[in-house]
Amino acid sequence: MTELTKINSWCDEFLSSSEFDDYCPNGLQVEANATVSKIVTAVTASELAIDAAIERGADLLLVHHGYFWKGESLPLTGMKGRRIAKLMRNKLSLMAYHLPLDAHSEVGNNAQLAKRLRFNNAAPLQAGSLIWSTQTDQPETACSLTQLLEGALGRKPLHIAGGPIQFNRIGWCTGAAQSYLEKAAKQGIQAFISGEISESTVHTARELGVHFFAAGHHATERYGVQALGGKLAEQFGIAHEFVEINNPV
Repeated sequence: MTELTKINSWCDEFLSSSEFDDYCPNGLQVEANATVSKIVTAVTASELAIDAAIERGADLLLVHHGYFWKGESLPLTGMKGRRIAKLMRNKLSLMAYHLPLDAHSEVGNNAQLAKRLRFNNAAPLQAGSLIWSTQTDQPETACSLTQLLEGALGRKPLHIAGGPIQFNRIGWCTGAAQSYLEKAAKQGIQAFISGEISESTVHTARELGVHFFAAGHHATERYGVQALGGKLAEQFGIAHEFVEINNPV
């Protein structure tokens, strides 16, 4: 059993959370228990994830998508009130890391997606960039990259054809990063992977001559929080379990 404040401080330092200007608070969001003996991780702090954590006897729910986003209604009513009330009633604390968990070089979503896809020499395009890239040894095609993504993530990506038949400069940014496509193209990326797609993304990919792959927001961001949970289990000697809450987006 470990003090919640120690876990929170360790994560803040490990992820350098104070360096990010984020859309939500990172770290401890709901304090419902002073100690932790079991952590459950999930992508999003939905009510289903809360229920799963309670069923598994967790003291801490650790997620990538938490609460208190910019522009969000402040009163604890309705869905938001029910979620937080359930956390408090069941002494289940909530911690969330958004951009720090995307960017981290070891447990971050982009780093973990590269590991899942077995990309060698994967790294941010520039220092501090959320866009990662690699140059493959052998040329890829839209078909081969589609198969690689489907095999690794368990779902077929939506592919928008825009680039050359063969390519080896691949970039990615997990989640809802389709707006980074133009920035990636300026850096010589020939195929770009993200989670979501917007209507305008189709035209941007075609006109910039870049293949775009929408592989799923949830699917591309399952692995960072699992890796962070594993690090905490190792660091503090506490139990950890990831719960998969199905999300087709």
